[in-house]
Amino acid sequence: MTMQAPHLKQIVIAGGGTAGWMVAAALSSLLEPRDVTITLVESDAIGTVGVGEATIPDILAFNQMLGIDEAEFMAATHATFKLGIQFVDWGKVGDRYFHPFGQHGADMRGIDFHQYWLRSRADGNPSAIDAYSLCAVAAQANRFTLPDPNPRSVRSQIRYAYHFDATLYARFLRRYAEARGVRRVEGIVRNVRRAADADAIAGLDLVDGRAVDGDFFFDCTGFRALLTADTLDVGYDDWSHWLPCDRALAVPSAHAGPLPPYTRATARGAGWQWRIPTQRRTGNGHIYSSAFLSDDAAADILLGGLDGPALADPRQIRFTAGCRKRFWTGNCIAIGLAAGFLEPLESTSIYLIQEGISRFISLFPTADIPYIVRTEYNRHMRTEFEQVRDFIILHYAATERDDTAFWNHCRTMALPDTLNHKIALFRETGRVFRYEEELFARPSWVAVLLGQRVVPKTFDPIIATLPSGDVAHSLQSMQRAIQAAAEQMPTHQQFIAHFCPAQAA
Repeated sequence: MTMQAPHLKQIVIAGGGTAGWMVAAALSSLLEPRDVTITLVESDAIGTVGVGEATIPDILAFNQMLGIDEAEFMAATHATFKLGIQFVDWGKVGDRYFHPFGQHGADMRGIDFHQYWLRSRADGNPSAIDAYSLCAVAAQANRFTLPDPNPRSVRSQIRYAYHFDATLYARFLRRYAEARGVRRVEGIVRNVRRAADADAIAGLDLVDGRAVDGDFFFDCTGFRALLTADTLDVGYDDWSHWLPCDRALAVPSAHAGPLPPYTRATARGAGWQWRIPTQRRTGNGHIYSSAFLSDDAAADILLGGLDGPALADPRQIRFTAGCRKRFWTGNCIAIGLAAGFLEPLESTSIYLIQEGISRFISLFPTADIPYIVRTEYNRHMRTEFEQVRDFIILHYAATERDDTAFWNHCRTMALPDTLNHKIALFRETGRVFRYEEELFARPSWVAVLLGQRVVPKTFDPIIATLPSGDVAHSLQSMQRAIQAAAEQMPTHQQFIAHFCPAQAA
């Protein structure tokens, strides 16, 4: 007869913000307060990094798991829709390409669509691959509608995510979690008590003398990582030799012109600048390398590149790209910035929080916390961070820019073997494969590789045997259908005004 190990009874989340309240909301949606108490400790006196946040489509699954009404969530967080990311000046100054959510065209005969596009390009087709993505075409016309559930419809190809105010999202999730029994404790952590006989946390001592004890802890204390780094002495893998940017300046600005359903990332002389439109304002930031650019010069570039007037002074965020050597140690998991930081070039910050939460839920432990469970969690999260890391490095390394010392460094730096292999395989054969549940699928790699001038030497030899006219006809039909579908959509601004107009903050 097997004996069931005791269950966790007290879960403590140190830190609020997006990470802390995502953990609280997810756990409270699954656990009954009578079985497990969930306590979140945060202080209004401690600010969060919270800026205008861009996401990827995986967040829809997270919100659906919580049973959140989409229009209500979007109105409360001043959210807009996002169909992808426009990249400006990355391959060369003057270049512009789009990384769409969803696919390009349609695969035929079991062969990837981009192979047909490469064939048509060799035959003289002048259209960029963007022209075969409904998300890209609609985004660049500032149009949007929800996907059509009919798989025969061109509009079924729409995939989307959101831009929203991260502070309002945390506030929205707080209301959700507290309504389901999560207890919020207002207070500043003075000391983290380590368990006497284990590599684990016993409790949090607050400045006012109160103590918060628990069986399990989530470290959502941001870059400080009070539990994971300061108390459990977990080290950090520094990836700045591949991702040299170490500072960001963020500033909101007024809207100027139509409301775009996409994020824009513009390469600058020593980094890049983001534009994230929410309903009430535009979030902007300049991520840069302090080894190649002064703070004052970075601020000038940021403010000079705004579409509308600045609504505040820029604020600086300092970081080191990388991740923890372990994410789960003893009875504590690091989530969000406490776990690591990969710059928001592909909007993966919230995804990595979400993945950390969902992997914990799928491995939900008994109170004895088996070693193999922690090992599996750490293996998975390490793979997630490394795969996202490689995709972000690709944007810096695959460039022909030689106009600044920063870009010369990025263009010539040694790359991880995993990324070198992907680039070489695509350059030689045009082929891309997805490994180990990798976040970014083939269309994403194709969009960025082609967008940044990594052009395959050849295309699929099977397609080489097809008549040119047949290939051209298929692609022309797709392009016409996509263009017509985009033209029938309302503008993004019209759709937002009808579906989810912003509530007062």
